[in-house]
Amino acid sequence: MNQKDTVIHLVAGGAAGTVGAIVTCPLEVVKTRQQSSRGNMMSSSPGSEAPPQSRNLKMSPSVNGKRSLWTSTRYGRPQVVALSGFTAPPPLRIGNDMGIIQCIRHIIRQEGTIALFKGLGPNLIGVAPSRAVYFSTYSQAKRFWNNLLPPDSPVVHVCSASCAGFMASTLTNPIWFVKTRLQLDVNKENPMTAIQCVRHIYAKSGMLGFYKGISASYMGISETIIHFVIYEAIKAQLIAYHQHDSDERSSKDFLEFMVAGAISKTVASCIAYPHEVARTRLREEGNRYTGFWQTLQLVFKEEGIKGCYRGLKTQLVRQIPNTAIMMSTYEAVVYILTTRFNTEFYQKEGH
Repeated sequence: MNQKDTVIHLVAGGAAGTVGAIVTCPLEVVKTRQQSSRGNMMSSSPGSEAPPQSRNLKMSPSVNGKRSLWTSTRYGRPQVVALSGFTAPPPLRIGNDMGIIQCIRHIIRQEGTIALFKGLGPNLIGVAPSRAVYFSTYSQAKRFWNNLLPPDSPVVHVCSASCAGFMASTLTNPIWFVKTRLQLDVNKENPMTAIQCVRHIYAKSGMLGFYKGISASYMGISETIIHFVIYEAIKAQLIAYHQHDSDERSSKDFLEFMVAGAISKTVASCIAYPHEVARTRLREEGNRYTGFWQTLQLVFKEEGIKGCYRGLKTQLVRQIPNTAIMMSTYEAVVYILTTRFNTEFYQKEGH
């Protein structure tokens, strides 16, 4: 693959990821909230002690002769949550027992509409280079493995997807770490900015702090592998079916690519989903979750198998349009650019 083809795949991958991220950002926020330990927080009854997930809550001295207050220390800033003995509870549970629409309404009511787009800044900053690196690495790795293994075989797709996933995860994990922290921030009056988040993480843990949860990201490569193996298989069947048709691409062709992308990603997400829950928990504030397997074991012990799949419904609802948009945009941009600059890479890939 020459330099022109590499640039085309970089541009196509970046454009595809950006479009998908913007359209599905509210669902991304809901999914992250559901996956977190806060997503399992139950309202406490009057006079009860704080729930296990609220260990950061503490009792403050009485104020103006009234009963003590539940307060939460957020990055050194105390915040009043509720008067103990009254009916004002900790945050409402945002979990699998709360529908997507209910979650969205709850977030809007508690934090405002803008909260549905928390983390969009880092997402937009990271999605373009992430997808660009991924697709570019995938294409180059595929060419490399085709010279060593049976061309375009499933093992080639597996190796190529593994290389691409590892490279993209390693280079962009700090961006996704900041994005997750921002999405988990529930402060309405003084929402945390990306710069504040970066400074806090660096001051507390240094550069290594930005790579907490990277083990779960590496485990997530299995999802990517399954996704692309299925996608390439469906794509090959579609190309074989249309091999006698005109070389010109029609809207029907791109619709088929969208369906292929949606199907492959849905199957992959269902199989490998627990790594997403582990990754979100590892990125939370605190040291309760320390490693990938330790996190999964703790979640399973405390919340059962359902806990390991918390937010799956939202993930599927988000992934179907996100992946369909991403894959179709990628294929469309590659086709347009290769046609515009008279390269033969697309034809080689298709045949």
